[in-house]
Amino acid sequence: MTNPSAEPVVELDQAHHRYTITVGGQVAGFTRFFDHDRQRVFFHTEIGEEYGGQGLGSVLVAGALDHVRAAGLRVVPICPFVKRYVERHHQYEDLVDPVTPALLARVGGA
Repeated sequence: MTNPSAEPVVELDQAHHRYTITVGGQVAGFTRFFDHDRQRVFFHTEIGEEYGGQGLGSVLVAGALDHVRAAGLRVVPICPFVKRYVERHHQYEDLVDPVTPALLARVGGA
């Protein structure tokens, strides 16, 4: 059983090309990406139904974006959730590169 008061933890899971968020040791969600040159292209974010409505998606994306900044990479927000998050949190605007048709095509095959 998970502890609802446990602090969420965001971690890079490089082997699966995603960042995860865990609560009480349980994976509550993830955001998937692929790397293209010096860009980290985010294309899908998911929070488990039992963790919905707790703001964990925002915590997850903020942690992922902070990691991207620290790594000196750029962000391409194809995922609608990541795109909305960046639009609402202007401190990340300087990280964002535009979505291109080539990157969209790659997601179609991801």
